[in-house]
Amino acid sequence: MSDVQETIKKDIETYHVILFMKGSKLMPHCGFSARVVEVLNQHGIEYETRDVLKDDELRQGIKEFSNWPTLPQLYIKGNFIGGCDIVLQLHEEGKLETLLKKRS
Repeated sequence: MSDVQETIKKDIETYHVILFMKGSKLMPHCGFSARVVEVLNQHGIEYETRDVLKDDELRQGIKEFSNWPTLPQLYIKGNFIGGCDIVLQLHEEGKLETLLKKRS
């Protein structure tokens, strides 16, 4: 496993909620990332972000890690949830709140 893959794995294991995105939660750099940030902020939870625009290795590495071609990518409790469309769908169905609150 490469260094970037190890870093991704460690981040996903360390943070209950982590979003790999373009930009930061304070300044998203694409509409899809901005929508996911907006949804997470509505839930009032703590979450970590990683800006894939600052690191090409990370940008490619997260796609390979998840076997998912697009960004953003949300992980909750070590599990890959999906990208913008999936997060929005889970939010609209009320399922995202359950995932965010579940601690074990």
